[in-house]
Amino acid sequence: MKEIMKVSRLSKTYGQIKALDCVDLSVREGEWLSIMGPSGSGKSTLLNIVCGLDSPSDGSVRIDGIELAGMSTGELARYRREMVGLIFQQFYMVPYLNATENVMLSQYFHSMADEKEARRALDRVGLGHRLDHLPAHLSGGEQQRVCIARALINEPTLLLADEPTGNLDDKNEGTVMELFDELHTQGMTLVVVTHDASVGEAADRIVYLEHGRVASLSI
Repeated sequence: MKEIMKVSRLSKTYGQIKALDCVDLSVREGEWLSIMGPSGSGKSTLLNIVCGLDSPSDGSVRIDGIELAGMSTGELARYRREMVGLIFQQFYMVPYLNATENVMLSQYFHSMADEKEARRALDRVGLGHRLDHLPAHLSGGEQQRVCIARALINEPTLLLADEPTGNLDDKNEGTVMELFDELHTQGMTLVVVTHDASVGEAADRIVYLEHGRVASLSI
């Protein structure tokens, strides 16, 4: 199976702190990988480097054969627009835009906004009845589903999620996990950072980080 993500001897230091220390990791097309570990283990640092929001101190990251090291700021922005979908614990929705417009915003930065496509994306995540609602009128679970629709609208190669259920109650966590399971069944490649064992164990494989190193990796 095709290798979508290849991380080789990846290291990241902040002054005297080594957040990542020679991490090796690969993800195959259509695979769901969970990244777990205690706070400060390097999980979010790894995800931020993979999505091009941070740069490594050493090592290599290749996404679908494209090396991120050496890319300019503009090239990294284009990479994020065209190849990765990002989901965070915080929803980062524009409060004065409705659900459809928040999804269209992602289209705008990619190419051209298309309201019909945005509405279809929201319908796909079960929000066809909440298209015109502002974030303040949506529950936490509904806001996260808007964020998932926003991440998917540009048909990314890789879906990256950092604690996507961290702000949700059990019911809404279950709804988001059902969506992830559906996306995985459809062939989407997912990399999910989580503290939640039930979320982590839903993946095909789990990598555990400790002190910036790979402590274990399920096969």
